[in-house]
Amino acid sequence: MAAEWHKTACSLCYVNCGLEVQIEGRSITRVRGDKANPRSEGYLCQKAQRLTFLGNHNDRLTTPLRRRPDGTHEPIDWDTALREIAERLTAVRDADRAAGRPGSFAYIGGGGQGNHSGGGYGKSLLSWMGGTRYFNALSQEKTGDFWVNGRMFGDQTCHTAEGVEECDLLLVIGCNPWLAHGFTNARSTINTIKNDPDRKMIVIDPRRTETAEAAELHLAVRPGTDAYLLSAILAMIIERGGQDAEFLATRTEGFPDVAAVLGRVPVDEWIAHAEVERADVERAVDMILAARAMTVRVELGIQQGRHSTLNSYLEKLLYLVTGNFGREGTNNLHTWLLPLWGNSPGQYSEITGFEYIGGLLPTNSMAEEVLTDHPNRVRALWVESSNPANTYADTRLVEEAVEACELSVVVDVAYTETAALADYVLPAAAQHEKWEFTLFDFEWPTNYFQIRRPLFEPLPGTLVEAEMYARLFDELGVLPDAATLAELVETARSDRAKLLRRAGEVMATHPGLAEIAPVLLYRTLGETLPDGAAALAPLWAGCHRTAKLLTTAVQRALGSDSTAPELGEQLFDRILSSPSGTPFSTHEYDEVWELVRNDRVQLAVPEMLEWLDRLDPATERPDPQYPFSLISGQRRSHNANQILRPPAWRKTDMDGALRARSADLASIGADAGDWVAVVTRTGRIVVRAEVDESMRPMQVALPHGFGMSVPDTHGGRVVNGPRINLITDATDRDPIAGTPHHKDVPVRLEPATAAESEAAERDSERVREVVAAARA
Repeated sequence: MAAEWHKTACSLCYVNCGLEVQIEGRSITRVRGDKANPRSEGYLCQKAQRLTFLGNHNDRLTTPLRRRPDGTHEPIDWDTALREIAERLTAVRDADRAAGRPGSFAYIGGGGQGNHSGGGYGKSLLSWMGGTRYFNALSQEKTGDFWVNGRMFGDQTCHTAEGVEECDLLLVIGCNPWLAHGFTNARSTINTIKNDPDRKMIVIDPRRTETAEAAELHLAVRPGTDAYLLSAILAMIIERGGQDAEFLATRTEGFPDVAAVLGRVPVDEWIAHAEVERADVERAVDMILAARAMTVRVELGIQQGRHSTLNSYLEKLLYLVTGNFGREGTNNLHTWLLPLWGNSPGQYSEITGFEYIGGLLPTNSMAEEVLTDHPNRVRALWVESSNPANTYADTRLVEEAVEACELSVVVDVAYTETAALADYVLPAAAQHEKWEFTLFDFEWPTNYFQIRRPLFEPLPGTLVEAEMYARLFDELGVLPDAATLAELVETARSDRAKLLRRAGEVMATHPGLAEIAPVLLYRTLGETLPDGAAALAPLWAGCHRTAKLLTTAVQRALGSDSTAPELGEQLFDRILSSPSGTPFSTHEYDEVWELVRNDRVQLAVPEMLEWLDRLDPATERPDPQYPFSLISGQRRSHNANQILRPPAWRKTDMDGALRARSADLASIGADAGDWVAVVTRTGRIVVRAEVDESMRPMQVALPHGFGMSVPDTHGGRVVNGPRINLITDATDRDPIAGTPHHKDVPVRLEPATAAESEAAERDSERVREVVAAARA
């Protein structure tokens, strides 16, 4: 009998391509693209083929842990863990209220890649604790972009999509879709553009990436100078009269102010500072002005580079000034089923002064929120599906902050570096052991949503996050009594349309219940959902919200003429019954303006224009003590994120090598395969060297997804590859969003000492033993 194929989705990047997998026991044995997925249509990249290693390794947690006085952990049962945590959370909350201070509880996480269903429940705990300090991967990468969107489009939840499939010019800035993907069917789309004489691609990136190889034009900008080059391009467009006057007049405000500032740009000086040829920039401008429909694709290369928030502003000006917005093949906004972030203009941290953007504070400021004598400092830290001790800048400072908290709890699948520091560790079911969904629905004009059914039963001793939080709130005494819950369950079973009204009445008489609405839905509506899909109950509220706000678009997607609330019910049922995913909204292009909050785009953002006026190449020369520019967290063929911990999943780059040009290695007397030291003001790490002539001179790169401590074959633990945040600086960050400058870290290279080389070689061999044992 033929083996059965099970539908799911990839969780290794935010494109979340649809997959079909075969399983044997608790392992995924074969992976192929799901041709029935309406978004990815069978596309599959090299990383998804290694999903068998996700959640199936020797570092899984299967019992709650409590920290002993000596810093080690001991296993405890769930009842004890939740009772003690509830007591300590109550003590923190009571102390905050007695002191009249804001909640001193902070939350890190909210859903890692492919592990989103727990996020709403964790944020319920943050709300109940009276806290506002919320950190996650988005505030390490994207909040500068959200801030700019808020100023230009009127709301920080306005977020742009790219018309890559339909454009005749794709402008790629600071990313490598060939390896990082980031849009649907990336490699196929790049090849299609490359082989179509009527379509072009420009890549702005220091490195000669695989995407740059396929491009018509590559501008090898010097690291950290993107703002100078983008400003020069914009100034040249306006100098030639290349702006779209009709679009600017009818759809935008503030262009004269923007043009005045760009008119002061010393174009030749700034092009020279970026170290690209004037003729190549002229050619880029020619291609932009000749395009029928240009779309701009950006990523962390500029969002974690120098001037990152300004970069996000300038890349939007490129397509707005030229009128490449709101049409097929251009940039547009997109809809949401469940917004990944919120809107929080004007709220600031009283400790660091950073603005909350999208409801988030910068990850780089987390340790400062703890390690201060301010009376409103963070005292309790809850970490879910996140590993800040490895992924946040300045690892030592983060470790100190976690250990300084009065209470620290980690919810995770594995015994992470952060879990090793926590007071309590709660073992969660892995991504393929529970109902889950793809949340990065960033498409336009049709947007999609996909649920993932569990492939395996949760390991004994683990809990799905929804159940974990529900039990915790039982201990905290927040949930209604059994009779009231039973009544709500019956209401959900007999007439879901009445559930919101009746639940509202219950919340009005139960203090604190409104803050944990997702948990209430899980305990009530969740009981009525098929096949144990209770954790997806909060999606029901999201479907009703979307059907009410985007009625026409949802009707088109579903082929329905119903209106809310019936339309919301239909959408929820469609999502639950569509394992390959389903469209949830379909728009006409001119309807994008319904998503712009003020109907017109505000081009003149005073803070950005002032920043642009301040740019001065003389203040940004390389430091001779740290002459190299390090890409800290490069994407490669076989690195993904911290959820894939077993080193055996990688087919290549087992050591997480430092990539550099041969001449740059030779400058310190090193060659390929040698161990070299990478040194910053913050620290020093020893890494394997590898020659990569596609790098720019004086630019080097280390990959993300390494530096994790894993069990070795001798009963100990060994660190796999470079723990790069030992050498990053939490204060080297964007002044508005606080995002780290990880794509331009000043470093110097030195030969490793004999002792360092010996230790590094020994650890590398231990990792290879782990890999050999896993593959045997």
